[in-house]
Amino acid sequence: MSERSGRPIRVAIAHDYLTQRGGAEKVVLAMARAFPGSPIHTTLYEPTTTFPEFADLDIRPSRLNRVGFLRRNHRLALPLLPFAARSITIDADVVVTSTSGWAHGFRTSGSKLVYCYSPARWLYASQMYLGESSSAVKRAALAVLARPLRRWDRRAAATAGRYLAISTVIQKRITDAYGIDSTVVPAPFTVETAPIHPIAAAEKWVDGTSFYLCISRLLPYKNVDKVMGAFAGTDRKLIVVGRGPEAERLRKMQSDNILMLSDLSTGEMRWLYTRCDAVVTASYEDYGLTPIEAAYHGKPSAVLRWGGFLDTVEEGVSGVFFDEPTPESIAVALATLERTTWEPSKIQAHVEQYSEERFAAELIAAVTDIHERTTERKLSR
Repeated sequence: MSERSGRPIRVAIAHDYLTQRGGAEKVVLAMARAFPGSPIHTTLYEPTTTFPEFADLDIRPSRLNRVGFLRRNHRLALPLLPFAARSITIDADVVVTSTSGWAHGFRTSGSKLVYCYSPARWLYASQMYLGESSSAVKRAALAVLARPLRRWDRRAAATAGRYLAISTVIQKRITDAYGIDSTVVPAPFTVETAPIHPIAAAEKWVDGTSFYLCISRLLPYKNVDKVMGAFAGTDRKLIVVGRGPEAERLRKMQSDNILMLSDLSTGEMRWLYTRCDAVVTASYEDYGLTPIEAAYHGKPSAVLRWGGFLDTVEEGVSGVFFDEPTPESIAVALATLERTTWEPSKIQAHVEQYSEERFAAELIAAVTDIHERTTERKLSR
């Protein structure tokens, strides 16, 4: 892309760490398509556990990436990540920063446009992030680290030229944490083109019957255990897709009508979306991309009435809400969902507002604006 003078605007992309397959990583891929050829800077990059599309891009990790153990266990690197972030200097006119904790601290020779999924949850919503089952050791460690990390985090936020928020709830959270105004730009839904690929184990387990789908990182605040609890003792089937530190605990409470999967390909995920009855999620979600993906396939969702879901789910059109992340409340929502007649065409129409084209256009406009304002300030000195 070029500025008005005709000189190309040098754009780089920054992200906290590329070690997972989640919604944030999908947004980074959309950013890479919006700014083709732009390098992507990050603290950690593990190609085997994130989306394979990153292998074709210019990924530039920090020196911390040499420690393979931390690439595969990024949460254990938490005390080191501020130092890794500050060690990264990006030479670009504008750095488009995708973050929920670290990348806004990268140094840059130019302007910084921050696309924020949330101010660091472990600093500003630690009780929710850790969950009720977290160990005393984890709580004590976070208590020790919290004060210096908050100071670092607020200094990093102040280096941004402009903030974009993924949802209205995050817009407020940015103001509360940093005193910074931001603009809401919803994350895009990316239309996947990979051929549908059946999952043999799931196909045999489903055996022609209907099932629900829960797609989530297995973290305490995602409340996957509460979703599983809503299915326990019923004849409904549930497939849970995800990985994370809660996996072992969740497997111990897994009943016969629940199947747990992880590390699926895009084609396999498409197979699940096309076959499921609906998506269920009880997470404290800052945005809520999964219901949008379900809606693209004409499937409704049952979601927690909280946070980003308030932006991405239209009650009675693309899904139903429940008010508490409890098995009882979720079960009531499932019964409501099953009594409702859903129109796939109306559900699919709901996702048109989340197109990648719209997202790219808003990002490009923001990059152009922040670069022109920075240039004008320099010329006026």
